[in-house]
Amino acid sequence: MDAEGAWRVGQVRRAAGAALIGTAIEFYDFFIYGTAAALVFGPVFFPGLGTVGALLAAFSVYAVAFLARPVGAVVFGHFGDRVGRKTTLVVSLLLMGLATAAVGLLPGFAAWGWWSPAVLVVLRVCQGVGLGGEWGGAALLIAENAPAGRRGRYGGFLQLGPTIGFVLANGVFLALQLGLDEGAFRAWGWRVPFLASVVMVAVGLFVRLRVEESPLFRAEERRERLPVLEVLREHWRPVLAGGGAITVGYALFYLTTTYALAYATTGLGVPSALVLSMLLAGAAGMAATVWLSAAYSDRWGRRRTLRWATGLAAVWSLVLFPLLETVSRPLMFVALAGAMVVLGGMFGPLAAFLPELFPTRVRYTGAALTYNLGGVVGGATTPLVATRLTGAYGTAQPVGWYLAALGVLALACLRRLPENTGAELGSVTGASDGSSDGSVAGSSDGPVDGPLDGGSRRAPRWGADPAA
Repeated sequence: MDAEGAWRVGQVRRAAGAALIGTAIEFYDFFIYGTAAALVFGPVFFPGLGTVGALLAAFSVYAVAFLARPVGAVVFGHFGDRVGRKTTLVVSLLLMGLATAAVGLLPGFAAWGWWSPAVLVVLRVCQGVGLGGEWGGAALLIAENAPAGRRGRYGGFLQLGPTIGFVLANGVFLALQLGLDEGAFRAWGWRVPFLASVVMVAVGLFVRLRVEESPLFRAEERRERLPVLEVLREHWRPVLAGGGAITVGYALFYLTTTYALAYATTGLGVPSALVLSMLLAGAAGMAATVWLSAAYSDRWGRRRTLRWATGLAAVWSLVLFPLLETVSRPLMFVALAGAMVVLGGMFGPLAAFLPELFPTRVRYTGAALTYNLGGVVGGATTPLVATRLTGAYGTAQPVGWYLAALGVLALACLRRLPENTGAELGSVTGASDGSSDGSVAGSSDGPVDGPLDGGSRRAPRWGADPAA
């Protein structure tokens, strides 16, 4: 390997490491709110509303961040497409970290009255804006540095970040619950994970500041004055279809990790420490399938991998809550761990799949907006819908049918997206024609003839769908 080749390998590895660490920290910050909302935020910030009312109020504030994430995608996408990926990611990490630490310092309802939940909403909005700009930029740092034939594999590092953040968030809460009595945990223990964010963000900033700017961004001569306008005018079809395609993943994830935790503890009487332990064990399976699906998407194609994982998610949705409601410890573990494993299959290819849908000049805005649009439908509304459905029917099983319907919607959306596996990102012009034949919209360079994964097998031809 020559000096330039060694430098490029080092650069993509640094980008992957920085994306992994930074995204793990940002998702840790985001996830600890969900865990705290399920366990303690109801009585701390919304006392007097009753068990269901307090839980709905806590989940409503939880949903606010998802509504703010598309705003973050537009704001950070604007600067990411005009100023640069690296600088924008540093600012998003700072915003998330400071907002999270402030939640840990926020007095409860007993001290501040209604000002307390009002400030909580503002801080949650800041979290959402920060995370809205995080994932898209981190995905681009990897995708725009990685070789075309290994884009999925390197993108797997980024997709391990949310899993690591989830493990850290739930691991800290589990340790606190095991080490503190209920009174101490509600009085001050829940604040520790939020305050610990300060140290983690400092580590993330150190790593991110060492990464160089994306070479594709540096080489791009055209800068859109308002990137979001071009995305909405020329690339709205992949934004809508891409957001719809990942909605079921968001929904299944947050129902499994947040709503199921609340339902099992308050509705089924299962100790929260036991449910957290099951989720942590399931996260190991999720990490494994994230890595496998990310790597094999380079060989099978992104759409084919996502179709299989989405189909499995739709099926698993129908058994998730019936298994939980048996209150059998082994069956509950199967329900939660199985959901986590299926989720890994859906999340693995996304860091390569979404950036492949948009041209370089608006890639940050397009990928971030698509990713977070799915979060609004799948992450923001689903816990609220689930709470209402369970209250209306006296069982959570109708929630599974709701999830299965989202799975069918996601499969339909995947059919409307092109297959750009193996394409050089600098030549991708987008998918504004809304074709469903798997073609790379706007490509005219013929077949991609570079090997995938360093082997002898060739990448799929542009215009050919490996899923077909």
